[in-house]
Amino acid sequence: MPDLLLELRSEEIPARMQRKAAGDLRKMLTDGLVEAGLTYEAARDYWTPRRLALDIRGLTARSKDIREEIKGPSTTAPEQAVQGFLRKAGLSSIAEAHVHSDPKKGDFYVAHIAKPGRAAEEIIAELVPAIIKSFPWPKSMRWGPASAKPGSLRWVRPLQSIICTFGPETEEPVVVDFEIDGIRAGNVTYGHRFHAPGPITVRRFDDYVAKLEAAKVVLDADRRKEIILHDARNIAFANGLDLVEDEGLLEEVSGLVEWPVVLMGEFEQDFLTIPGEVIRLTIRANQKCFVTRPQGASDDLSNRFILVANIEATDGGKEIAYGNGKVVRARLSDALYFWKTDQGDLPDLDQLVDSAAKFDLDLKKPLDQRMARLDHLNVTFHAKLGTQGQRVERIKRLAEELAPAVGADAALVARATVLAKADLQTEVVGEFPELQGAMGRKYAILQGEHASVAAAAEEHYKPQGPSDRVPTDPVSVAVALADKLDTLTGFWAIDEKPTGSKDPFALRRAALGVVRILIENRIRLALTSVFAKAFANFKGGADQSSDLLAFFHDRLKVYLRESGARHDLIDAVLSAGSRPISPLVGEMSAKPTEGGAVPPASHSVAPPSLPGISLTRGEISQSPNDDLLQIVRRVEALGSLLDTEEGKNLLAGTKRAANILAAEEKKKTLVAETVEPALFRDGAEKKLYAAVNQAEKEAGQAIQNEDFSAAMLALSVLREPVDSFFEGVLVNDEDQAVRANRLALLARIRAATDQVADFSKIVG
Repeated sequence: MPDLLLELRSEEIPARMQRKAAGDLRKMLTDGLVEAGLTYEAARDYWTPRRLALDIRGLTARSKDIREEIKGPSTTAPEQAVQGFLRKAGLSSIAEAHVHSDPKKGDFYVAHIAKPGRAAEEIIAELVPAIIKSFPWPKSMRWGPASAKPGSLRWVRPLQSIICTFGPETEEPVVVDFEIDGIRAGNVTYGHRFHAPGPITVRRFDDYVAKLEAAKVVLDADRRKEIILHDARNIAFANGLDLVEDEGLLEEVSGLVEWPVVLMGEFEQDFLTIPGEVIRLTIRANQKCFVTRPQGASDDLSNRFILVANIEATDGGKEIAYGNGKVVRARLSDALYFWKTDQGDLPDLDQLVDSAAKFDLDLKKPLDQRMARLDHLNVTFHAKLGTQGQRVERIKRLAEELAPAVGADAALVARATVLAKADLQTEVVGEFPELQGAMGRKYAILQGEHASVAAAAEEHYKPQGPSDRVPTDPVSVAVALADKLDTLTGFWAIDEKPTGSKDPFALRRAALGVVRILIENRIRLALTSVFAKAFANFKGGADQSSDLLAFFHDRLKVYLRESGARHDLIDAVLSAGSRPISPLVGEMSAKPTEGGAVPPASHSVAPPSLPGISLTRGEISQSPNDDLLQIVRRVEALGSLLDTEEGKNLLAGTKRAANILAAEEKKKTLVAETVEPALFRDGAEKKLYAAVNQAEKEAGQAIQNEDFSAAMLALSVLREPVDSFFEGVLVNDEDQAVRANRLALLARIRAATDQVADFSKIVG
């Protein structure tokens, strides 16, 4: 089977675009080949800063001949239908069609279409130029005299040559001949720009790779990464250091060089007074270099750094390392200036007095000064949501409300909130925005703030992704929740919600952050009550608590599904919690059972607060579904029950009861308001009634104690009496009163199980 080699060589491709571009080229070409009727055994893409390459093995030499029949209209069909058939089949006249007969439908037209197969070279010669012209680069350019012409070739950087060879291993491959904007495909490429700039003639992929390697080009990007990482570790170890590894930087650097040469540079020890994060970012952002630390050290950095050159210098790289060191020193001098400036007084202190008074700030402290300036300058957060200073005021009010609920000291929460955004006015964060929060923590520690206040300056941004840790310090938790909830309610109030795949303000991430903070810290919170307080901070904005709660439920589903929970169990719990309390349930819960006990109402029990949580009974009972932690516990307990045989059988019986009841309610069949034991005619009815009373009582008590596993266990005893009831009792009895009473008994089953989940939503 023939193999295909394709190389598109150009000027340097930005490192961030290379991996995706190579993948796009592979997908576009293989999809096109398959669509044209060819098959292949394997395909792999490669890239360097100056080339994209494809190795496609086992490609068929020719597409198959195709014969197909296209059925047309009846021979008596109107002319319009006949013309439509001709256009579809590609026929010039009806005389080219055949007539087939059907005993039932009569005579009808059929087009016999024969498409002869095509040589792979012909298909490739059409496909590759089309791909090059339509390639999805994020940014592309035109160049040379041809760029003045409409429709001229666009590429990420000027395209210089194309290799396209095709053929089996046992024969000399052919060059697939095509041309695009004056560049004709051939079998010639070029090696390293400095070490081997001359032309290289290649045949197929194996000798292509070998000749490039001899010309100082490592084609495989993953191998370049391995070389860089291995050599960097070794050179660091040889100097008594450890490499501070950085996967993102490693990926980028491997896209900057075709022949990686790892070297070590250094800077003065005095620069180590700068925080390690600042040093690392300075060297990373400006010189694409790795930092090192003394062996065994966890935080301290050394004054040596690792750089990757693209050339083997005759002096062993001394001048390259020295030159990089000069640039690093200059950048670190700037960083040192920023670091020291941030610890000094601002020149406009006299203008910050009013802002300092508003937030109870101490203008003798550098970080307090920065917060006062943030407010004084009226830095905009969002055109419709006011300034950063106004936002800090809102977050402070909300965080103080949340403090008791998360067990945090209110005074520390207030202090943490007013300092949390202060580092946005620091010089270091102005230069390196990605250090916001981290620098706030450092500056807070330097001016003697409480450890929890300093931690909150950094941790209130967390979690910033699914793999990021959540804050656990109560002060950080309060500020993080207030920050995210203010963002969410604010954008909901101005109707700037996520739509489809668009989420410019990262509101899904903010909501998922709230979900993770509450669940992973096991915090009980009545979200609708908190939403109402947050929405009240936005004058003129509508309270959209119910819509925002539904958004949180979607994020909770994502979180639980990623944790392994079944989607139907989540829907079952949410559906039960959103169902309104019916008069039937209220009446039942007030009527004594046979034993004289009063069964509890399905939704009237308010779970007690956890230690350190100050939520009122009324706040919790407003909406059972606004307590995310309780939802999670119910889902876990429901999953455990359905893993047992009793649970599976109970599910079947309960769903049968719910389906019968729903069907009769739809037909407006009379359902008794209460179950009357006097109307029982069968022992199975009495047995089920007693079991429902007992299960409802025990499940209700278990829910009150927040023991959802015990609640499920209490419901599981219904399995046998429910089975017996359906085996021996006809629900739709001819006697209307008996039928209404039996339907009421089914309603009792549904109400009992609805305390924890809507079983009708469960698959199975």
